[in-house]
Amino acid sequence: MNDAQKSRTVWLVGGLHALTHVYQVALIPLYLLIQADFHLKSKGEATLLVTLMNLAYYVPSYPMGMLADKLSRKKLLAIGLLINGAAFVGLAMAPNYAVAIVAVMLAGFGGSFFHPAATALIAGLFPLNPGRALGLTGIGASVGFCFAPLYSGWRAQAGSWRTPVFELGLMGVAVAVVFWILGHEEQARAGSAREMPEDRLFPTPVIWFLFIVAAFAFCARDFTGNGVSTMGSLYLQQARGYNTWQTGMALSCIFAASAISNPLFGHLSDRGRMGWAGAVLTVAAILVAAFPHIPPAGIIPAFLVYGFFFMASYPIVEAALMESVPAGVRGRVFGLWITIGGLVGNLAHWLSGSWVESIGA
Repeated sequence: MNDAQKSRTVWLVGGLHALTHVYQVALIPLYLLIQADFHLKSKGEATLLVTLMNLAYYVPSYPMGMLADKLSRKKLLAIGLLINGAAFVGLAMAPNYAVAIVAVMLAGFGGSFFHPAATALIAGLFPLNPGRALGLTGIGASVGFCFAPLYSGWRAQAGSWRTPVFELGLMGVAVAVVFWILGHEEQARAGSAREMPEDRLFPTPVIWFLFIVAAFAFCARDFTGNGVSTMGSLYLQQARGYNTWQTGMALSCIFAASAISNPLFGHLSDRGRMGWAGAVLTVAAILVAAFPHIPPAGIIPAFLVYGFFFMASYPIVEAALMESVPAGVRGRVFGLWITIGGLVGNLAHWLSGSWVESIGA
Protein backbone atom coordinates (compact mmCIF):
# COMPACT_ATOMS: atom_id res chain seq x y z
CA MET A 1 0.00 0.00 0.00
CA ASN A 2 1.51 3.34 -1.07
CA ASP A 3 1.49 6.56 0.95
CA ALA A 4 -1.59 7.96 -0.79
CA GLN A 5 -3.57 4.81 -0.06
CA LYS A 6 -2.40 4.85 3.55
CA SER A 7 -3.52 8.46 3.94
CA ARG A 8 -6.88 7.69 2.36
CA THR A 9 -7.30 4.74 4.71
CA VAL A 10 -6.60 6.95 7.73
CA TRP A 11 -9.32 9.42 6.75
CA LEU A 12 -11.83 6.70 5.84
CA VAL A 13 -11.29 5.02 9.18
CA GLY A 14 -11.60 8.42 10.82
CA GLY A 15 -15.04 8.78 9.22
CA LEU A 16 -16.14 5.45 10.66
CA HIS A 17 -14.65 6.48 13.99
CA ALA A 18 -16.91 9.54 13.95
CA LEU A 19 -20.11 7.57 13.45
CA THR A 20 -19.11 4.90 15.95
CA HIS A 21 -18.95 7.54 18.65
CA VAL A 22 -21.98 9.43 17.39
CA TYR A 23 -24.07 6.51 18.57
CA GLN A 24 -22.40 6.37 21.98
CA VAL A 25 -23.39 9.92 22.97
CA ALA A 26 -26.42 10.78 20.80
CA LEU A 27 -28.89 9.84 23.55
CA ILE A 28 -27.24 11.84 26.33
CA PRO A 29 -29.14 15.15 25.76
CA LEU A 30 -32.37 13.15 25.31
CA TYR A 31 -32.66 11.47 28.73
CA LEU A 32 -35.62 13.50 29.98
CA LEU A 33 -37.54 13.15 26.70
CA ILE A 34 -36.99 9.39 26.68
CA GLN A 35 -38.11 9.15 30.30
CA ALA A 36 -41.33 11.00 29.48
CA ASP A 37 -42.03 9.07 26.26
CA PHE A 38 -41.67 5.64 27.87
CA HIS A 39 -43.25 6.76 31.17
CA LEU A 40 -40.18 5.67 33.12
CA LYS A 41 -40.22 6.03 36.89
CA SER A 42 -36.68 7.35 37.19
CA LYS A 43 -33.90 9.06 35.32
CA GLY A 44 -31.72 6.06 36.09
CA GLU A 45 -33.84 3.96 33.73
CA ALA A 46 -33.23 6.47 30.93
CA THR A 47 -29.49 6.72 31.54
CA LEU A 48 -29.34 2.91 31.81
CA LEU A 49 -29.95 2.74 28.04
CA VAL A 50 -26.56 4.34 27.38
CA THR A 51 -24.84 2.09 29.92
CA LEU A 52 -26.37 -1.05 28.37
CA MET A 53 -25.41 0.09 24.87
CA ASN A 54 -21.83 0.62 25.93
CA LEU A 55 -21.64 -2.62 27.86
CA ALA A 56 -22.78 -4.41 24.69
CA TYR A 57 -20.13 -2.36 22.89
CA TYR A 58 -17.27 -3.47 25.13
CA VAL A 59 -18.12 -7.02 26.23
CA PRO A 60 -17.50 -8.58 22.76
CA SER A 61 -14.29 -6.60 22.23
CA TYR A 62 -11.91 -9.49 22.86
CA PRO A 63 -13.66 -11.86 20.39
CA MET A 64 -13.72 -8.95 17.93
CA GLY A 65 -9.99 -8.57 18.49
CA MET A 66 -9.53 -12.26 17.62
CA LEU A 67 -11.46 -11.71 14.40
CA ALA A 68 -9.43 -8.59 13.63
CA ASP A 69 -6.21 -10.63 13.90
CA LYS A 70 -7.51 -13.21 11.42
CA LEU A 71 -10.09 -11.71 9.03
CA SER A 72 -10.47 -8.70 6.75
CA ARG A 73 -10.44 -5.60 8.90
CA LYS A 74 -12.14 -3.58 6.18
CA LYS A 75 -15.12 -5.93 6.10
CA LEU A 76 -15.37 -6.05 9.88
CA LEU A 77 -15.47 -2.26 10.02
CA ALA A 78 -18.20 -1.98 7.37
CA ILE A 79 -20.37 -4.74 8.85
CA GLY A 80 -20.11 -3.30 12.34
CA LEU A 81 -21.24 0.17 11.28
CA LEU A 82 -24.11 -1.32 9.26
CA ILE A 83 -25.39 -3.14 12.37
CA ASN A 84 -24.91 -0.06 14.51
CA GLY A 85 -26.84 2.22 12.17
CA ALA A 86 -29.65 -0.27 11.55
CA ALA A 87 -30.10 -0.75 15.31
CA PHE A 88 -30.55 3.01 15.76
CA VAL A 89 -33.27 2.96 13.10
CA GLY A 90 -34.91 0.21 15.16
CA LEU A 91 -34.52 2.22 18.36
CA ALA A 92 -36.33 5.16 16.78
CA MET A 93 -39.28 2.84 16.09
CA ALA A 94 -39.26 1.10 19.49
CA PRO A 95 -42.84 0.90 20.84
CA ASN A 96 -41.75 0.41 24.46
CA TYR A 97 -38.80 0.42 26.82
CA ALA A 98 -38.10 -3.30 26.49
CA VAL A 99 -37.67 -3.03 22.71
CA ALA A 100 -35.49 0.05 23.23
CA ILE A 101 -33.18 -2.00 25.45
CA VAL A 102 -32.80 -4.66 22.74
CA ALA A 103 -32.13 -1.98 20.12
CA VAL A 104 -29.42 -0.18 22.11
CA MET A 105 -27.68 -3.46 22.94
CA LEU A 106 -27.69 -4.43 19.26
CA ALA A 107 -26.27 -0.99 18.45
CA GLY A 108 -23.53 -1.54 21.00
CA PHE A 109 -22.70 -4.92 19.52
CA GLY A 110 -22.29 -3.33 16.09
CA GLY A 111 -20.00 -0.70 17.58
CA SER A 112 -17.78 -3.39 19.10
CA PHE A 113 -16.44 -4.23 15.64
CA PHE A 114 -14.64 -0.91 15.29
CA HIS A 115 -11.81 -0.35 17.75
CA PRO A 116 -9.94 -3.68 17.72
CA ALA A 117 -9.90 -3.77 13.91
CA ALA A 118 -9.26 -0.06 13.35
CA THR A 119 -6.54 0.40 15.97
CA ALA A 120 -4.61 -2.68 14.86
CA LEU A 121 -4.96 -1.64 11.21
CA ILE A 122 -3.65 1.91 11.74
CA ALA A 123 -0.80 0.82 14.03
CA GLY A 124 0.28 -1.71 11.42
CA LEU A 125 0.24 0.84 8.60
CA PHE A 126 2.28 3.40 10.56
CA PRO A 127 4.75 1.47 12.74
CA LEU A 128 7.19 4.40 13.11
CA ASN A 129 4.72 7.08 14.24
CA PRO A 130 1.50 5.40 15.44
CA GLY A 131 0.75 8.25 17.85
CA ARG A 132 0.38 10.74 15.03
CA ALA A 133 -1.68 8.33 12.87
CA LEU A 134 -4.00 7.40 15.73
CA GLY A 135 -4.28 11.08 16.59
CA LEU A 136 -5.48 11.79 13.05
CA THR A 137 -8.10 9.04 13.20
CA GLY A 138 -8.97 10.45 16.61
CA ILE A 139 -10.21 13.58 14.84
CA GLY A 140 -13.09 11.37 13.69
CA ALA A 141 -13.96 10.60 17.30
CA SER A 142 -13.83 14.31 18.09
CA VAL A 143 -16.19 15.09 15.23
CA GLY A 144 -18.58 12.30 16.21
CA PHE A 145 -18.60 13.17 19.90
CA CYS A 146 -19.10 16.85 19.08
CA PHE A 147 -21.70 16.41 16.34
CA ALA A 148 -23.95 13.87 18.06
CA PRO A 149 -25.21 15.85 21.08
CA LEU A 150 -25.40 19.01 18.97
CA TYR A 151 -27.49 17.31 16.28
CA SER A 152 -29.69 15.20 18.54
CA GLY A 153 -30.42 18.12 20.86
CA TRP A 154 -31.32 20.39 17.93
CA ARG A 155 -33.52 17.87 16.10
CA ALA A 156 -35.26 16.73 19.28
CA GLN A 157 -36.11 20.33 20.10
CA ALA A 158 -37.91 20.58 16.76
CA GLY A 159 -39.76 17.25 17.06
CA SER A 160 -39.15 14.29 19.35
CA TRP A 161 -36.17 12.26 20.52
CA ARG A 162 -37.00 9.66 17.86
CA THR A 163 -36.32 12.06 14.96
CA PRO A 164 -32.54 12.47 15.40
CA VAL A 165 -32.12 8.81 16.39
CA PHE A 166 -33.78 7.68 13.14
CA GLU A 167 -31.81 10.11 10.99
CA LEU A 168 -28.46 9.20 12.57
CA GLY A 169 -29.24 5.53 12.05
CA LEU A 170 -29.86 6.03 8.33
CA MET A 171 -26.62 8.00 8.12
CA GLY A 172 -24.64 5.07 9.52
CA VAL A 173 -26.19 2.59 7.11
CA ALA A 174 -25.32 4.82 4.16
CA VAL A 175 -21.70 5.37 5.27
CA ALA A 176 -21.21 1.63 5.85
CA VAL A 177 -22.17 0.95 2.24
CA VAL A 178 -19.84 3.71 1.00
CA PHE A 179 -16.94 2.34 3.07
CA TRP A 180 -17.53 -1.19 1.76
CA ILE A 181 -17.24 0.13 -1.80
CA LEU A 182 -14.41 2.65 -1.41
CA GLY A 183 -12.38 1.29 1.51
CA HIS A 184 -9.06 -0.49 0.93
CA GLU A 185 -8.16 -3.93 2.14
CA GLU A 186 -4.98 -4.20 4.14
CA GLN A 187 -2.40 -5.94 1.96
CA ALA A 188 -1.51 -9.46 3.09
CA ARG A 189 2.10 -9.82 4.16
CA ALA A 190 3.53 -13.25 3.60
CA GLY A 191 4.94 -14.74 6.77
CA SER A 192 3.76 -11.78 8.81
CA ALA A 193 2.52 -11.84 12.35
CA ARG A 194 -0.92 -10.98 10.97
CA GLU A 195 -1.06 -14.36 9.20
CA MET A 196 0.54 -16.31 12.03
CA PRO A 197 -0.83 -14.79 15.24
CA GLU A 198 0.83 -15.59 18.54
CA ASP A 199 -0.77 -18.26 20.70
CA ARG A 200 -0.30 -16.23 23.86
CA LEU A 201 -1.02 -12.56 24.39
CA PHE A 202 1.72 -12.10 27.01
CA PRO A 203 4.74 -14.32 27.67
CA THR A 204 4.87 -14.13 31.48
CA PRO A 205 2.43 -13.83 34.44
CA VAL A 206 4.16 -10.59 35.49
CA ILE A 207 3.30 -8.91 32.19
CA TRP A 208 -0.28 -10.20 32.49
CA PHE A 209 -0.49 -8.67 35.96
CA LEU A 210 0.87 -5.31 34.81
CA PHE A 211 -1.56 -5.25 31.88
CA ILE A 212 -4.58 -5.93 34.11
CA VAL A 213 -3.48 -3.29 36.63
CA ALA A 214 -3.03 -0.72 33.86
CA ALA A 215 -6.40 -1.56 32.30
CA PHE A 216 -8.22 -1.13 35.60
CA ALA A 217 -6.32 2.07 36.33
CA PHE A 218 -7.58 3.60 33.09
CA CYS A 219 -11.12 2.48 33.97
CA ALA A 220 -11.07 5.44 36.37
CA ARG A 221 -10.36 7.79 33.49
CA ASP A 222 -13.24 6.32 31.46
CA PHE A 223 -15.62 6.39 34.44
CA THR A 224 -14.86 10.06 35.00
CA GLY A 225 -15.34 10.99 31.35
CA ASN A 226 -18.69 9.20 31.09
CA GLY A 227 -19.84 10.60 34.41
CA VAL A 228 -19.02 14.16 33.39
CA SER A 229 -21.13 13.90 30.22
CA THR A 230 -24.20 12.30 31.83
CA MET A 231 -24.16 14.39 35.01
CA GLY A 232 -23.43 17.47 32.89
CA SER A 233 -26.54 16.80 30.80
CA LEU A 234 -28.80 16.41 33.83
CA TYR A 235 -27.19 19.33 35.66
CA LEU A 236 -27.59 21.76 32.78
CA GLN A 237 -31.24 20.84 32.20
CA GLN A 238 -32.35 20.61 35.83
CA ALA A 239 -30.17 23.15 37.60
CA ARG A 240 -29.48 25.67 34.81
CA GLY A 241 -32.71 25.43 32.80
CA TYR A 242 -31.11 24.42 29.50
CA ASN A 243 -33.31 22.84 26.81
CA THR A 244 -32.12 19.85 24.76
CA TRP A 245 -30.60 22.04 22.03
CA GLN A 246 -28.64 24.15 24.50
CA THR A 247 -27.54 21.06 26.41
CA GLY A 248 -26.36 19.33 23.26
CA MET A 249 -24.45 22.45 22.22
CA ALA A 250 -22.74 22.68 25.61
CA LEU A 251 -21.81 18.99 25.69
CA SER A 252 -20.46 19.14 22.15
CA CYS A 253 -17.90 21.67 23.40
CA ILE A 254 -16.23 18.89 25.40
CA PHE A 255 -15.25 17.24 22.16
CA ALA A 256 -14.83 20.18 19.76
CA ALA A 257 -11.31 21.16 20.83
CA SER A 258 -10.13 17.55 20.82
CA ALA A 259 -10.07 17.68 17.02
CA ILE A 260 -6.93 19.79 17.55
CA SER A 261 -5.55 18.18 20.69
CA ASN A 262 -5.78 14.55 19.50
CA PRO A 263 -3.36 14.86 16.57
CA LEU A 264 -1.27 17.48 18.40
CA PHE A 265 -0.61 15.47 21.57
CA GLY A 266 -0.58 12.20 19.64
CA HIS A 267 2.29 13.58 17.56
CA LEU A 268 4.11 15.02 20.58
CA SER A 269 3.77 11.72 22.42
CA ASP A 270 5.78 9.92 19.72
CA ARG A 271 8.74 11.37 21.65
CA GLY A 272 7.52 10.34 25.12
CA ARG A 273 4.19 8.68 25.93
CA MET A 274 3.85 8.59 29.69
CA GLY A 275 4.87 12.17 30.43
CA TRP A 276 2.30 13.58 28.03
CA ALA A 277 -0.42 11.20 29.23
CA GLY A 278 0.18 12.24 32.82
CA ALA A 279 0.16 15.93 31.95
CA VAL A 280 -3.11 16.00 30.00
CA LEU A 281 -4.95 13.85 32.56
CA THR A 282 -3.76 15.97 35.47
CA VAL A 283 -5.13 19.15 33.88
CA ALA A 284 -8.42 17.37 33.07
CA ALA A 285 -8.77 16.10 36.65
CA ILE A 286 -8.31 19.59 38.08
CA LEU A 287 -11.06 20.92 35.80
CA VAL A 288 -13.48 18.13 36.79
CA ALA A 289 -13.01 19.02 40.45
CA ALA A 290 -13.65 22.69 39.61
CA PHE A 291 -16.86 22.20 37.58
CA PRO A 292 -19.38 22.57 40.46
CA HIS A 293 -17.86 25.94 41.37
CA ILE A 294 -17.79 27.46 37.88
CA PRO A 295 -20.34 30.27 37.25
CA PRO A 296 -22.85 29.79 34.39
CA ALA A 297 -20.91 32.01 31.98
CA GLY A 298 -17.82 29.85 32.37
CA ILE A 299 -19.40 26.43 31.77
CA ILE A 300 -18.83 26.26 28.01
CA PRO A 301 -15.22 27.55 28.16
CA ALA A 302 -14.54 25.04 30.95
CA PHE A 303 -15.99 22.20 28.84
CA LEU A 304 -13.77 23.26 25.92
CA VAL A 305 -10.57 23.27 27.98
CA TYR A 306 -11.47 20.03 29.79
CA GLY A 307 -12.16 18.23 26.50
CA PHE A 308 -8.97 19.58 24.92
CA PHE A 309 -6.86 17.81 27.53
CA PHE A 310 -9.01 14.84 28.55
CA MET A 311 -9.70 13.47 25.06
CA ALA A 312 -6.05 13.84 24.05
CA SER A 313 -5.13 11.03 26.44
CA TYR A 314 -6.75 8.40 24.22
CA PRO A 315 -4.42 8.38 21.18
CA ILE A 316 -1.41 8.64 23.51
CA VAL A 317 -2.37 5.60 25.57
CA GLU A 318 -3.55 3.60 22.55
CA ALA A 319 -0.26 4.20 20.74
CA ALA A 320 1.69 3.11 23.82
CA LEU A 321 -0.38 -0.05 24.08
CA MET A 322 0.05 -0.95 20.41
CA GLU A 323 3.81 -0.37 20.54
CA SER A 324 4.17 -2.67 23.53
CA VAL A 325 2.88 -5.86 21.84
CA PRO A 326 3.62 -7.76 18.60
CA ALA A 327 1.53 -6.94 15.53
CA GLY A 328 -0.05 -10.40 15.50
CA VAL A 329 -1.83 -9.92 18.83
CA ARG A 330 -2.72 -6.23 18.67
CA GLY A 331 -6.40 -6.81 17.88
CA ARG A 332 -6.83 -9.16 20.84
CA VAL A 333 -4.83 -7.04 23.25
CA PHE A 334 -6.78 -3.92 22.43
CA GLY A 335 -10.04 -5.87 22.57
CA LEU A 336 -9.24 -7.11 26.07
CA TRP A 337 -8.12 -3.61 27.12
CA ILE A 338 -11.38 -1.92 26.16
CA THR A 339 -13.45 -4.81 27.50
CA ILE A 340 -12.08 -4.13 30.97
CA GLY A 341 -12.31 -0.35 30.62
CA GLY A 342 -15.77 -0.48 29.09
CA LEU A 343 -17.33 -2.76 31.68
CA VAL A 344 -16.30 -0.52 34.56
CA GLY A 345 -16.16 2.92 32.94
CA ASN A 346 -19.60 2.83 31.38
CA LEU A 347 -21.34 2.07 34.65
CA ALA A 348 -20.95 5.82 35.17
CA HIS A 349 -23.99 6.66 32.99
CA TRP A 350 -26.39 4.52 35.02
CA LEU A 351 -24.84 5.30 38.41
CA SER A 352 -24.78 9.02 37.69
CA GLY A 353 -28.45 9.01 36.70
CA SER A 354 -29.39 7.06 39.82
CA TRP A 355 -27.28 9.35 41.99
CA VAL A 356 -28.94 12.48 40.60
CA GLU A 357 -32.35 10.87 41.14
CA SER A 358 -31.53 10.21 44.79
CA ILE A 359 -30.71 13.88 45.39
CA GLY A 360 -34.31 14.90 44.70
CA ALA A 361 -35.57 18.31 43.62
